[in-house]
Formats: sequence, C-alpha cells, structure tokens
Amino acid sequence: MRKPTRFVGLDVHAETIAVAVAEPDGEVRSLGTIPNEAEAVRKLIRRLGPASSLRVCYEAGPCGYGLYWQLTGLGVECEVIAPTLIPVKTGDRVKTDRRDALKLARCYRSGDLTPVWVPDAAHEALRDLVRAREAAKKDQLRARHRVQKFLLRQGRRRPTKMHAWTQRHVAWLREQRWELVAAQTTFDDYLAEVDHAHARVARLERAISEQVATAPAHLKAVVGALQTLRGIGEVAAATIALEVGELSRFERPKQLMAYAGLVSGELSSGEHVSRGRITKTGNAHLRRVLVEAAWAYRHRPGLNGRLRHTVEGQSAAIRETAWKAQLRLHKRYAQLSARGKLHQKVIVAVARELLGFIWAVGVAAEREVSAQSQQRAA
Repeated sequence: MRKPTRFVGLDVHAETIAVAVAEPDGEVRSLGTIPNEAEAVRKLIRRLGPASSLRVCYEAGPCGYGLYWQLTGLGVECEVIAPTLIPVKTGDRVKTDRRDALKLARCYRSGDLTPVWVPDAAHEALRDLVRAREAAKKDQLRARHRVQKFLLRQGRRRPTKMHAWTQRHVAWLREQRWELVAAQTTFDDYLAEVDHAHARVARLERAISEQVATAPAHLKAVVGALQTLRGIGEVAAATIALEVGELSRFERPKQLMAYAGLVSGELSSGEHVSRGRITKTGNAHLRRVLVEAAWAYRHRPGLNGRLRHTVEGQSAAIRETAWKAQLRLHKRYAQLSARGKLHQKVIVAVARELLGFIWAVGVAAEREVSAQSQQRAA
C-alpha cells in the first residue's frame, strides 16, 4: 500500500531554507530552518520519508532551479511556484520565512498554486546568453545617451540630415575637440564607452548565432521558422523560443498571450463589464520583443531580401501562415490607426495578434521535427 502524500513547502534563501509540511491528516507544521546546502537537503528528504510519498514546492526567485534539479534527482516530485499567483490575505500583516513556508505547504496541498515551466540546464544557459545581450543593449543605449546629453550641454548639435549613430554621425563625433582638457577627457571617455558597448553587443550576437547553430533540433527548427515572420530576426526568434520554451505546451494562443501579459485586465461585476490596460503580469522579456517586432507591420506586406532568404527551406504550411500574418496584421494596424487609436495601443494590439501567429508557426515546426524523428526511428 502506498504511503499517503506529504506536501512540503520551502521558503528558499541564499543561505537558509525554511521548511514546512502539510500532513495527510490535515496538520500543517513547521520543521524549522536548514542550511541551503546539498547535504542538508538530502538529510531532510531522508527524514521526511520515502521520496515517492513527497511533493515539494518553492517559489521561483533569484536562487534559480538548482534546488529543483537536486530534488528531482533524488526522485522527489518538485514544482517551482509563480510568486505573483500565490494567494494573499489582505488582512495578513505579518510576513516571515516560517509563515511563508507554512502557506506554501497549505496552498500546495489544496491545489491553489500555479507552477512555472522549468528549463533544463542547457536551455537556461542559452536563455541567460540572450538576456545578457539584452542587458548589453540597454547599457549601449545609456552610453549613447551620455554622449548626446554631453553634446547638448556644450551646445553642439549634429548637422542636419544626419541620422544618429550612423557611420557619418560617428565620424563627426570623433572630429569634435574641446579647448579644456577636462571636457575633452570626459568626451573621450564617453565615446570609448560607446565603442566598448558596441563591441560587447556584437560579440554576444555572434555567440548567440553560434549556439543556435549547434542547438537541439527542435529549438533550431523553431528559431528558423519564427524568422519567416516579419520583424523577427535571429536574436528575436531565439529570445521568443527560449523565453517560452515548448510552444506546444500552450493548448491555445490565448494562453500564450496571457503568459506574455498582453491580455486586457478586467474588473467586472454582475452585468457591468470593465476592461482596462494589458496586465503586464507575464514574461517582460517576451513582451518587449513582441512589441518591437509589431512595428514592422506598419509597412505593406512584401518579401524583402531577408524574408525571401529565411522562407526558403520552410514547409508550405509555415510559409502560408507567415504570409497570412503580414496580410492580417498590416490590415489590423491600418484599421485601428484609421479609427484614431494611439499608436502605442495599436502596436500592442498588433503584438498580441502576432503572438497567435508565432504560436501557430512554432507548433507547426515542433510537429515537423517530431514527425521527422519518428520516421528516422522507424
């Protein structure tokens, strides 16, 4: 006879882990605090009983998934919980590690917690690389802003009909000279930081291309298929694939839209229905890439040089879906703009619908890879 399941809640920190267990008979009790060390976790599992009778959960946070991988390696069923979806009592004003662990164990037993998708180590490493490139782009923008603000304070403006940060603009910047040594030193330092940021972004983008080329077949196929959509290059496609994981784990596109935080918030009661701004409660990295890509659908549908090259080698179904996306989303942009909607709202609406096409293209690519694998196995 199988032993009744015990539900364990862990409040994980860098140095300690607060432990609580919900017993099968209804009792929820604290087991104190243990060090956040592999040996201490193994001793805890041995003390609580057979691994097959345990279900463990902890909140997603800065400590990552190391504890998850250790527990699953020990044969324990473990889930990482989305922190923003944990029930909160409005009248509860006391928050401690012990109470958090007790709440996790109690809510986990009642089924009120929502787990997150956990990537494997290779997937997480590649995702970190993509996020490092995103951080480098932000640093590059800050470095450029410092140069522009310095020139503005000094009363120097670039010549007309010269776009910012083109080769002509950079050459003009390098020609600038100041009489005061302090001013010249400051400007040279700002400009050197811009060069450093540019080199850093280029280095990371090359690394992403190399890693995508050697990635597993299903990830490589999804990244290639997503590039058939307008506004999505290799880096954007890799970001989408790595932030979402397997697109087929979402049964419908609307679930993926909610995951990205692109659905409208709602406060309705009775017959009164009130919808507001997008929730923004999903993956911020994914949402940023989608909004940037949506701006490409301002233009008329067409196949430029890059798109013409990327659609080669893709299946007819994927090419047809990508072309439908261009027709649909450009029409949607034109309709909403003609109604006088703000451009930002129009772009968000286009980004939400673009995510539906991303789901269709990604699922089709995953199915094609799965079918090819089955054929080779047969």
